[in-house]
Amino acid sequence: MWKVQYLTFPLLCTALVPKRAPSASDAPIGKLPALGWNSWNAYGCDINEQKILDAADRMNDLGLKDAGYEYVNIDDCWGLKNRDSGSKKLVSDPAKFPHGIRDLAIDIHNKKNLKIGIYSSAGYTTCQGYPASLGNEILDAKEWAYWEIDYLKYDNCGVPDDHKDSCRACVPEPPYPIGTNGTCLSDTEHSVLCPPDYNYETSKSALRYEAMGEALADSGRPILYSICNWGEANVKNWGAKYAHSWRSTNDINTTWPRILEILNQHSFQLHTVDFHAHADADMLEIGNGLSSQQSRTHFALWAAMKSPLLIGTDLNNIKPWELDILKNKYLLAFNQDNSTGKPAMPYKWGTNPNWTFNASFPAEFWSGSFTIPPPSSSPSSKPSNATLILLFNPFPDEQGKFVIFDEIPELVRPVGGWMVRNIWDNAEVGCFESGFAWKVEGYDTAGFTVGEACNPATS
Repeated sequence: MWKVQYLTFPLLCTALVPKRAPSASDAPIGKLPALGWNSWNAYGCDINEQKILDAADRMNDLGLKDAGYEYVNIDDCWGLKNRDSGSKKLVSDPAKFPHGIRDLAIDIHNKKNLKIGIYSSAGYTTCQGYPASLGNEILDAKEWAYWEIDYLKYDNCGVPDDHKDSCRACVPEPPYPIGTNGTCLSDTEHSVLCPPDYNYETSKSALRYEAMGEALADSGRPILYSICNWGEANVKNWGAKYAHSWRSTNDINTTWPRILEILNQHSFQLHTVDFHAHADADMLEIGNGLSSQQSRTHFALWAAMKSPLLIGTDLNNIKPWELDILKNKYLLAFNQDNSTGKPAMPYKWGTNPNWTFNASFPAEFWSGSFTIPPPSSSPSSKPSNATLILLFNPFPDEQGKFVIFDEIPELVRPVGGWMVRNIWDNAEVGCFESGFAWKVEGYDTAGFTVGEACNPATS
């Protein structure tokens, strides 16, 4: 996995504004990124009541609930193909959910001690052709509140032409042209790009998602609101005004190149992340064929960027080592830190010059501050302040990397040195004055906490 080289360096020299939905930051939910499970990557449309209950049972049995995962989310395909002819309400498919979703939600709450999520889209149909919520936001939000729903994933399919934007912001994916810093090239080179001074808060996209935000706020129940508009309409600049999280890119899949693309795109949006404002890098693919090295990288960077962490695999088949990654106490503590909402950031790119957009070579050196809670064996102990350091190797072969403390903005040089701990095996690496070296396997991410001052001469 990783091999240590104990190495101490010498000291280094150093228009019309739309009516706003109540701000998501005013709500008692959504301060921290959501932790849970979603049905789509595991089952697609092949969902039913028993599979949702089984997933809830597995979250309890596998210790995921104890680790902080709390949402059991139903994705697309849960309803009938038509609304009720009289009430116009959405109707769950009785063949899939014979007791109805309200009864399922009550079971999830009372018997499983978990929360439940539902899915819709800001269009006339969902991505799989089921009735969606555009024009019925108030009706649907009140029905979900009656069903005791806790979470809404709100997609971007089935949008009629008169509700689409006439121009678009850049989402850095082919075939749209990308500059070296991850932004689109000028609109003279791509005619559908919005002008530089375009106000995306007045865009038709923003208005569609604002309408559901208002409806949820007026529903009488706290429902976490997750916008899934694939990063369009510059959502990073307005998503937090209407929702608790917003998708930063198009969909994830199980391929390693796609995970790297999302990591790269997402890293350019981290300045927008804070409490009640979470850029969503999409659901996790751990358990769906990634290697152990790729899985560690996937989870470590998603957690460090403070993305929502929604497990997307069949929990009946998850391997012990995959479960260990998903339950890593240091990464979950960083993601769920109640003392700071800021994510880890790249402090050095590595292969590419800093702030260079390259889908195959994202940033390799990351750091961020967080608070480590006291161990359960000593709950009266005080939390400890620490810095998380991640070293990502984008190459297939093992690579040596150097951590230089003076390059890490969160670290102020102590009188002596820093004690370094490995986040994956909880082992002390050693006490170092100015840095250390580490060998990282191909596609892997090594992780460390640095928190306690120490004396290298006596360690």
